[in-house]
Amino acid sequence: MDGIIPLYKERGMTSFACVSRLRQILKTKKIGHSGTLDPGVAGVLPICVGNATKVVDYLMQSGKQYQGELLIGFATTTQDLDGDKIEEKVVANEIPTSEILSAMNLLTGTIIQIPPMYSAVKVNGKKLYEYARAGETVERPKRQITISKFELLSSKYDEENKQQRIRFNVECSKGTYIRTLVVDLARKLGYPGVMSLLTRLKSGGFTLDQTLSLDDVRDAVATQTLQQYLYPLDYALKDYPQLTIQEAQWKKVQNGGWLSPSELNTSEKKIVLSFDGQVKALYHFDPKNKMYKPTKMFAVN
Repeated sequence: MDGIIPLYKERGMTSFACVSRLRQILKTKKIGHSGTLDPGVAGVLPICVGNATKVVDYLMQSGKQYQGELLIGFATTTQDLDGDKIEEKVVANEIPTSEILSAMNLLTGTIIQIPPMYSAVKVNGKKLYEYARAGETVERPKRQITISKFELLSSKYDEENKQQRIRFNVECSKGTYIRTLVVDLARKLGYPGVMSLLTRLKSGGFTLDQTLSLDDVRDAVATQTLQQYLYPLDYALKDYPQLTIQEAQWKKVQNGGWLSPSELNTSEKKIVLSFDGQVKALYHFDPKNKMYKPTKMFAVN
């Protein structure tokens, strides 16, 4: 079985648990996911099965979209509601919408982000959350991310608890920590904050309305209809130009051979090569040798 399943990850499950369940349901070990979701986050989690595991990296390169909520008034160790409270500040008066929009604008575009201590980012071969659980601190690597849209959906002031809830929509590049983004938003407004809710609406080119739940997958396997819900591996490559090659060219590609621009009749920097109706490889142009070379092989027969 080869293909991509746009899975709906339920809140409360780890991404690893989803993969483990699917291995049992599909009776195969060759499964990988593109882009881990925290246990408290629900939404789109593309799953690659069989030969499609070769395109996991390409699915992860696509942009992501989220909808969630920021709760302003206190901070936690994990930047969400799962952590221990470490700071609190009363929101005495409602934060004006104009101030929220201005702060969001400052966090839109290409920005530098420092990942949270409770994350899987590795420093010196050890994951940050391992340092955090051991009570250790370590310098975290800064990373450049792109926030293409940071949209305010609603803002509600809680007079009784002296807190404020901000609903938002975010479109961003891979590697973005939404927890950190919204905590940074709260800081720009002068308060501690936590991410109180998050759903991933889009990932790997898949949207929420395309997803299947684990129960849906199990039922499809039982009725032998899963094949109609599997997306081919070339779905992950749809943003690259496509070219169908001839048999003589395919014989070269099978052995990882180089191809000239005149053979392919193209000037694209990267190109997906297909033969006999099947995606075979992704090639890139090497300006030094003025030849197309394999970037990734997907099939050799």
